Amino acid sequence: MAAVTWKRRLLAWWRRLVAPRMVYGWRGADGTWLAHTRIGSHTDVGFADRLRLGDHVYIGHFNVIDASGGVEIGEGCQITNHVSILSHSTHHALRVCGRSFFGHPNPPGYRQAATVIGPYCFVGPHSVIGPGARLGRGVLVKAFSYVSGTVPDFAIVEGRPARVVGDTRDVDRVLLAHHPAARADYEAWAGPLRP
Repeated sequence: MAAVTWKRRLLAWWRRLVAPRMVYGWRGADGTWLAHTRIGSHTDVGFADRLRLGDHVYIGHFNVIDASGGVEIGEGCQITNHVSILSHSTHHALRVCGRSFFGHPNPPGYRQAATVIGPYCFVGPHSVIGPGARLGRGVLVKAFSYVSGTVPDFAIVEGRPARVVGDTRDVDRVLLAHHPAARADYEAWAGPLRP
């Protein structure tokens, strides 16, 4: 019985050791300390020196952020779990080049472009933000979406490929009507909310 208890304790200790955790604070490539930014310990950030983050950003667990071509994530963004944010794509080049892809100096079909996510966006789980995508301010990306191209400010997008299905300001108007004290904070980043 003592061996079973010992094994359970060891297993519980191991789970606590390797369990996903939030890491508070991030030092940007320019040396700026972002005290309110949180990134999950199980998120893979490639080319961190090319990742520009605003403060108050939340990036959950099991995400891939490929910043090889540059990625910018604005202030107050929330990136949930199982999200890929990409700045390059090799799927065409790999097919075209076959075995010669590895080591090819400029493979045909290779795409690299900076990806920008504006301030106060929300990216739902299992979504992909493709290379070169540009999301405006206050965009909501619903779960399981593939986003490419330009998404206008305050759009709600969903699908594969993502399409605009609504406007976040419709929800914001209702919330601000119930919480008028928040209006000044909202308008500080979003501007005046029109009726």
